[in-house]
Amino acid sequence: MQVDGSEKTAAGSRLPGRTSQFVSGGDSMDQVFALARKIAPWNVSALITGETGTGKELIARAIHRLSPRSSNAFVAFSCANMPDTLVDDELFGHERGAFTGATSHRRGRFEAADGGTLFLDEIGDLALPLQAKLLRVLQERTFERLGSVEPVKVDVRLVSATHRNVLEMVKQGTFREDLYHRVNVVEIHLPPLRERRQGIALLANHFLEESAKEFGRPPMQFSYPALTALEEYDWPGNVRQLENVTKRAVVLAEESTIELWHLPPALSSGFRQQGSNLYLDQVREFKRRLILRTLTECGGSRVDAARALAVSRGYLHRLIRELEIHSPDAGVELDGDGADNQDLDPSPGERKEK
Repeated sequence: MQVDGSEKTAAGSRLPGRTSQFVSGGDSMDQVFALARKIAPWNVSALITGETGTGKELIARAIHRLSPRSSNAFVAFSCANMPDTLVDDELFGHERGAFTGATSHRRGRFEAADGGTLFLDEIGDLALPLQAKLLRVLQERTFERLGSVEPVKVDVRLVSATHRNVLEMVKQGTFREDLYHRVNVVEIHLPPLRERRQGIALLANHFLEESAKEFGRPPMQFSYPALTALEEYDWPGNVRQLENVTKRAVVLAEESTIELWHLPPALSSGFRQQGSNLYLDQVREFKRRLILRTLTECGGSRVDAARALAVSRGYLHRLIRELEIHSPDAGVELDGDGADNQDLDPSPGERKEK
């Protein structure tokens, strides 16, 4: 299915519902949005491909919300890293006495999704015998629970996802070709985050807003170096990793601004190594001089300096350590922090500068 250019969204648009993680950052995501909207009203199977963490389930949920089935259930199940017998039971259910421990009747995911949408994540991990059973369900719209010969009729729209190259698996004989054509009526490919860098800032700010609300923090923002580091990172874990990094930064930040040092070392150190030292060094030097001047004006008192700078004392202490600031007056007591006085003595080089 081709994407009609008339369906292309404007930059910054998003699918309705909980799909704001997919902020449009260029033509590639515009096409994803357009294709999801186009196929949603039609009862066709879709295969969503892409690296782990790109948000394939969120696109599946968006397709469901935009479909005539939206008032019915959306049921998600991952086929990854599960024994075949357990996958069979999860998908199709069982009758009482079907196996040891089966003390009652149990509905499977197909029955739970009747009238709605079933999302099968990592369908490429499905064993060949289960692939044959799935194909039969898709063809005949019926199946039997474990321990039963009575057919169960279902009306389910299937949306699948995988990070594998299923077409290559077909060539290797590890995925049935007839099932591949059944589940892949329409393919939606999600590009990795590193290929849609224009959207990283919008995504990061969305996650920042959501995380601040989740943790009861006031509105927050990224500093320019922090945001630039996010945009320059390759994101092997894609959108999921960006969300987790943002949550981590919100937890670590004492104030309302996410700084470079609130990011994991893999991002912050990598950013410094990519030739951005000039700007960062200027920012660090500005902060260092500001804190030194304020400490001098406050007679070395961190409490008074924090008050004058309108920051918390803990945040000021952290800046002093991270910027390697030494006291402008070695003889000044720092409000009960006598243990820190030695560390804050001016170095010989600083005395010489004075």
